Amino acid sequence: QVQLVESGGGLVQAGGSLRLSCAASGRTVSNYPMGWFRQALGKQRELVAAASSSGFTNHYADSVKGRFTISRDNAKNTVSLQMNSLKPEDTAVYFCAASTAWRELFVSSPDYWGQGTQVTVSS
Repeated sequence: QVQLVESGGGLVQAGGSLRLSCAASGRTVSNYPMGWFRQALGKQRELVAAASSSGFTNHYADSVKGRFTISRDNAKNTVSLQMNSLKPEDTAVYFCAASTAWRELFVSSPDYWGQGTQVTVSS
């Protein structure tokens, strides 16, 4: 089993930045593709960013390209999401996820989910 715990959410003004972190425990996630999802009120959960197990291949939703950066530290069993130039439409609960297969991230079916952290961007 893998436990994922997110941190770093909060309230920020539009144009500001936040850095989300996700700490994994239970087993190493160095061989797992990892992703960040978000779910806004009344909307479906969507994949925001994904990183391959090596960290050399990343994917971003069009809505966050150029503003968000996913990174991972396999030695520390962590994955982070740096969010810059935040917009009110980025307001959502953000979830960390770990998957045994890359493709599972793209159908919102990772093997493990974190509890989520709230990000609120005020205008």
